[in-house]
Amino acid sequence: MEQPTLPPSAGGHGAGRDHGRVPGVVVVFTAGAPAARAVALDDGRLELGRRDGSPGQLDDGRVSRSHALIELDGERSAVTDLGSQNGTFIDGERLLPRARAQVHRVMRVGDTLVVPCADVRPVRRLGVRELDGFVRGAAMQAVVAEAERAGRAGATLHVRGETGTGKEGIALAFHRAGARAAHPLIAVNCAAIPHALAERLLFGARRGAYSGIEADAGGFLQEAEGGTLFLDEIGELELAVQAKLLRVLESREVVPLGAARPRKVDFALCSATNKDLRALVAAGTLREDLYFRIATPAVTLLALRDRPEEIPALIAHALAAEPAGLAAHVSLIEQCLLRPWPGNVRELIAEVRAAAQAAAVAGADRVAAGHLAPTAGSLFGSAMPGPRAAPADPGDPSASDEPRKRIPRDDADWRRRIEDALRASAGNIAAAARALGLHRTQLRRLMERHGVAGSAPPAADDDTPE
Repeated sequence: MEQPTLPPSAGGHGAGRDHGRVPGVVVVFTAGAPAARAVALDDGRLELGRRDGSPGQLDDGRVSRSHALIELDGERSAVTDLGSQNGTFIDGERLLPRARAQVHRVMRVGDTLVVPCADVRPVRRLGVRELDGFVRGAAMQAVVAEAERAGRAGATLHVRGETGTGKEGIALAFHRAGARAAHPLIAVNCAAIPHALAERLLFGARRGAYSGIEADAGGFLQEAEGGTLFLDEIGELELAVQAKLLRVLESREVVPLGAARPRKVDFALCSATNKDLRALVAAGTLREDLYFRIATPAVTLLALRDRPEEIPALIAHALAAEPAGLAAHVSLIEQCLLRPWPGNVRELIAEVRAAAQAAAVAGADRVAAGHLAPTAGSLFGSAMPGPRAAPADPGDPSASDEPRKRIPRDDADWRRRIEDALRASAGNIAAAARALGLHRTQLRRLMERHGVAGSAPPAADDDTPE
């Protein structure tokens, strides 16, 4: 199903639910730096260029006076190049002069990047800011505000979001807003606790409770005394442990393993999952009574791909922490905006740091798209509408290198990667190139080099029925 080109990236309101929304675009990168300038599509259209005093004026020396026209057509936006000197790029591919195309993720005019937005009002009001060391766009600022309200009310809080979306940061905001801010926040990844040790680690144990316990040992619940306990992936706890946790939450007493008497405990609880709690209850992996204790109030974090206005600032934040101190080239930001990032913020930061190190080794003065790993941000993700690898840009500091030199010849994984991508795309070279983060020309050269045919053979262990 074709998706609308105006994602609810910054508003928190989906298309069709808020009839008072103001569709438009957000300038997310310009003059070599992140930005968060929201511009409405008045009467459903907006002209971008250097024309003084116009709503779409861009202070970019590589932008023509009348560069491109954006028009709104229902839930989709389309761009027409107005005969610009340096071209208009739509989702990574250059638009022919006077041609028109829909934009799904990002458009580049000169060295400026613009993303469509279903409702520009939140961006106008809140922008993109760094709060407590975290980059927060308008949608995330709204979630933080909800978490802080729950913290001030002394309530529990449940946070739902994909891996790497920043659930622990929301738990921190919840903790700091409440009366317990002076006491510790104890964060526990329940998925990383061995089942055999879960009771001992959570509830503590008395000396002699079982072999190896030579002294009283407190658990995470005791460590959170007076503060906040954050249980990430709470649905991973065994049902018996969930039952004991529920008793603690209701009685405010914990009985360590081997103890005869309960001990009073006082803490606020923040829980999190990357799944729907109701689905966990239906699957029998979460107790229904625990669900009713932790499910409300709740907040949901958008995936990074639905918060594109944050990506340039996140990249700048990551690069600022690198010893080389290199800035981002526009091609790096554009390519990151085109990828789905299944690992969200955590994956983006790790890959940008790796790209910065690659750029430093190569002696580059900026980190460009060519320094990203080909599979960064897309290895486990499904293709999004319209993402394409950007063609070589004369301004890209890595574009002058022949693609053969940037991709190792002796990488034994490349044949497997190429075949997997071709198999997943049913032999479609353009789609396979997008999944690998390559241009089609690069992929064809790699296929020739590694002796890969135009369509990948079926996997040996592929037992999918005909």
